Amino acid sequence: MKSKIINMADKIKDPDDQMLEALFRSEPIADDGFSVRVVRKIRRRLWIRRLALPIAAAIGAAVSLKPLSMLTTMLFGFVKSLPVEVVSVSMSWIPPVPMIALGGILFAALMFGLRLLEE
Repeated sequence: MKSKIINMADKIKDPDDQMLEALFRSEPIADDGFSVRVVRKIRRRLWIRRLALPIAAAIGAAVSLKPLSMLTTMLFGFVKSLPVEVVSVSMSWIPPVPMIALGGILFAALMFGLRLLEE
């Protein structure tokens, strides 16, 4: 049983719409598997594109991990060497700089992963 909306939509179709629907209802043209090969190649390229950026980001993160940790250690050492008058807040409640950097990296990785899930 068709609903009234579908019946109304069938009534207002022009001849061009009806011809197009008839073309879509017809059997596909035999192409010796050409379209299957094209779709397979496109899907393969799509997976390569989806994997290329995360792999490059992981390699970049692995390469930059040691310099980043050295930089944060140097920054923390610099902050510790400042006179007490310059740094008037207590340093006991501030988390260590390497932990802040690690949290930022994990947050960026999480956001990147969520972005990939959207696609």
